Amino acid sequence: MSKLGTLGHRLHRGEVSYDFVGKRKIWYSFSILVTIVAIVGLAVNGLKESIDFSGGAVFTTAKTSISVSDAQSKISGDTGGRDATVQKLGTGSLRIQVSGLSTQQSTKVQQEIAKDLGMPQNKIDAEIVGPSWGKQITHKAVEGLIIFLVLVVIYLAITFEWRMALAALIALLHDLTITTGVYAIVGFEVSPGTVIGLLTILGYSLYDTVVVFDGLKEASKDVTRQNRFTYSDIANRSLNSTLVRSINTTVVALLPVAALLFIGGGLLGAGMLNDIALALFVGLTAGAYSSIFIATPIVAEIKERDPAMKALRKRVLAKRQGDARKAEEAAHEDDAESADLDAEHDEDDDAAPAAAGVVGQRGQGPSSASRAARNQPSRGSRGRGRPSGKRR
Repeated sequence: MSKLGTLGHRLHRGEVSYDFVGKRKIWYSFSILVTIVAIVGLAVNGLKESIDFSGGAVFTTAKTSISVSDAQSKISGDTGGRDATVQKLGTGSLRIQVSGLSTQQSTKVQQEIAKDLGMPQNKIDAEIVGPSWGKQITHKAVEGLIIFLVLVVIYLAITFEWRMALAALIALLHDLTITTGVYAIVGFEVSPGTVIGLLTILGYSLYDTVVVFDGLKEASKDVTRQNRFTYSDIANRSLNSTLVRSINTTVVALLPVAALLFIGGGLLGAGMLNDIALALFVGLTAGAYSSIFIATPIVAEIKERDPAMKALRKRVLAKRQGDARKAEEAAHEDDAESADLDAEHDEDDDAAPAAAGVVGQRGQGPSSASRAARNQPSRGSRGRGRPSGKRR
């Protein structure tokens, strides 16, 4: 954890950086692939609406030892020609949901279910939801979602700029498509809890996106007055500075949601928890991904098409090329100086033995002469034994 904290500080200070914006084509390709899979899942399976949207009846039995598979097989054919969804609740009772039933049909189906399961009819509670009420709920949910998206776009356009608003809208649609696609593939029912989960994840996704956009707005105020960084460079720095914060926020939010999904929905069998927890789990993950890999790169790509940003990029690239040439020339000069110094050292090394030889030859001359002088007889010894004075 200490290493993660150190990495977060280094990212925030700009000491290390990952090129999210420069590698945006990789993220776009991955998102397009996942989105296509989600759309295919929607087209093939469709969304399984709960009775809150389609209308129908929910039958709740008393506590029983009958398993879900046994109950499904026993009531098969006695649900008015419609598919039934059976769930085991934490209390040990069964929840049987049949969509598209009228009030008269639900009474007959209740009798058939009681007979199939071997229970008194008064031990099975029936809750009827009319189809007109379900359609009204569907209409209100879609209407609320559209109003939410419109207000978000207007707010972001006023607070930041239209490019950021467009990028945030694309990221939100990306999250919605993936979440609904997972619902279609898994086969979970779309209930009011699902709508609540979708609206919640949109808020979380926008939170991370707005944090990055706010930092980007501050960092790019006077971007055209300098020649060191392009707009994409500044966008990438802003993204890296908030990366660890976004990851920590998402992980902390996913922990209780995972508990709801895998413990509350999986072990305890709470159907409503499954609906809202799956939307939150998938949506939070997709929202964190889109705020990092989709929204900011899209803003940078759109912004780079602006004439002022194109001119800035040309200046920055020209400056970098000039700096690279200067560095290369300086490196060549250093190499030349090093070569000259090496050549001088080699000449000194070659001259040293020759000088030593000359010195040696000069030293040998006096030495030989001295030895010859020592071998010759002394002049004084020639007159020894002779009388001094003149000859007569």
